[in-house]
Amino acid sequence: MNKDLLVESYDYTLPKELIATYPVTPRDKAKLLVYDIKNDKITHTTFDKILDFVGESHFIFNDTKVVKARIFGQKETGGKVELLLNRPFNDKFLVYIRGKVKIDTELFFDKNLKGVVKQLNEDGSRLVEFYQNDKKIDFLELVDILNEIGHIPLPPYINREDEKLDENEYQTVFAQNPGAVAAPTASLHFTDELLSKIKNKSFLTLHVGAGTFKPVEVENILEHPMHSEFFEIPESTAKILDSDIKITAVGTTATRTIEYYAREKKLFGECDLFLHPQNKPIRVNNLLTNFHLPKSTLIMLVSAFVGREKTLELYEIAIKEKYRFYSYGDAMLII
Repeated sequence: MNKDLLVESYDYTLPKELIATYPVTPRDKAKLLVYDIKNDKITHTTFDKILDFVGESHFIFNDTKVVKARIFGQKETGGKVELLLNRPFNDKFLVYIRGKVKIDTELFFDKNLKGVVKQLNEDGSRLVEFYQNDKKIDFLELVDILNEIGHIPLPPYINREDEKLDENEYQTVFAQNPGAVAAPTASLHFTDELLSKIKNKSFLTLHVGAGTFKPVEVENILEHPMHSEFFEIPESTAKILDSDIKITAVGTTATRTIEYYAREKKLFGECDLFLHPQNKPIRVNNLLTNFHLPKSTLIMLVSAFVGREKTLELYEIAIKEKYRFYSYGDAMLII
């Protein structure tokens, strides 16, 4: 089988100490590895110099806002329960629950919030209805309650409890539309000052779900069931995407949304696009991204831009140069 299709071909070894557990401050002092495809040239710099490389292009950002999606409560039996909100689903919510539950199990949280389990799904997710004071609540009402009682859903590899600083640091400075359970991490490097220097920029929304951390568990990556996430593109942003203006996509989530639009021409809906070396980008010119987990759909997306072998080579260089990896880590710009 073609090596590009084998999940094992996207593996690499990362020393534990290079997993970033806290962000760099200020945000734009993170390291930046720039790879120029045309000249096969690597530059090591810092993030605040990004405009030296792509300042004339049009930046597209994902303005989703991370919800305090982790809550702790108890079942009617008194047993402890941990719930991670994933996304709204019709008039219910897709969630992940740590602890055994059955259909009609009631879960109790602070602020008189109650969850009732309505469906158990094969992928491990659960469908839940939420009530406050016995009144069924919608998404925005739930977000308001979560802001009071919830915790920032840090990725599992950060391997620590969330702290006060994460409320600010695990959120982009331009976060606008609540709905994500993971931050669009390439965007975390932008400060208000750096953002103000970008002449041409537009926004779209893709609510990053827990599926972004789902490992590829099949041997042939084409058999991976790609997760879907809700997206919305303003018409002003779509005009840029429909033009031939050079685009810098900030992060994998913005990239997938842009590329989904380039194929489907839909302004909103469910994005389930899987980019990899046999499904290459057709609209994004420059990719800004962090360094991703081995064997993940995200490292496969990077490989769609520069090829699998070059991606792994760049990752090895980043490891040698002590770049920090994953959500709170350093960044890579592909031009």
